[in-house]
Amino acid sequence: MSTRTQEDFLKGFHAERPAVTTEVFAAARAAGARTGYEALRDRVADRRRVLDLGCGDGLLLELLARTPGRRLAGVDLSPRSLSLARRRPGLSTAALLEARAQRLPFRTGAFDACVSHLALMLMADLDQVLAELSRVLAPGGLLVCAIGAGGGGTAYELFGELLPQALAGAPAGRRMPALGDRRARDPEALGALIAGAGFAGEPEWETVTVDIGGPPERVWRALSGMYDLAALDTAALAWPRSGRPSAPGPPPSPTRTRTWTAASACAY
Repeated sequence: MSTRTQEDFLKGFHAERPAVTTEVFAAARAAGARTGYEALRDRVADRRRVLDLGCGDGLLLELLARTPGRRLAGVDLSPRSLSLARRRPGLSTAALLEARAQRLPFRTGAFDACVSHLALMLMADLDQVLAELSRVLAPGGLLVCAIGAGGGGTAYELFGELLPQALAGAPAGRRMPALGDRRARDPEALGALIAGAGFAGEPEWETVTVDIGGPPERVWRALSGMYDLAALDTAALAWPRSGRPSAPGPPPSPTRTRTWTAASACAY
């Protein structure tokens, strides 16, 4: 699958749902009461110049902007998501650009840290992406990424049962292409890529489980934001939705992310 095909799919999906990631994860909290966005923010608490790779509608950047004196930038493929980010009052001075991660529009050594929430795993040409991140990070800069690690619980189990039936009649041309590079989810393979890009040492991994459970409507809204369902029109989406459990109480819906940190060792 070509890089352009993957990127065209992502652009089209986020043109229709420009704030989908925030809709799902903004209120999803781990046992320590932090969201995944807050966990990334805390990893770069002492960094002044921060880039958000795949910034979407700007929620993470807005959290970072609450620390005075920061210089912030965000890049994303989706013009509609970026338009939402530009409306956030805290981001009036942030550089928000439509750009590809494989060719970042920033000078060498421009940032002290880069954060990325559930975006790196969707990117093709991962070697080039990491080389670009290594370039734009100053020596000693941090790269902190959250990677999806799957879900579980009643809602996910039901979703998994209904999805193949719902997709059976979907047009092949609208189905989700294979996205990203599988090495992004493999600690050993990713460690080799990171080292090859000029980062120091082994990345530090942490698995965080956040809960996207709640009232059935909220759970469905979260699950319906998955890329798998892009092939379904509104009528088709109503069918798996009607199959949700009718028992009282919110279905449990834990989902996991794996956050890793790497330090730049490049001396430009």
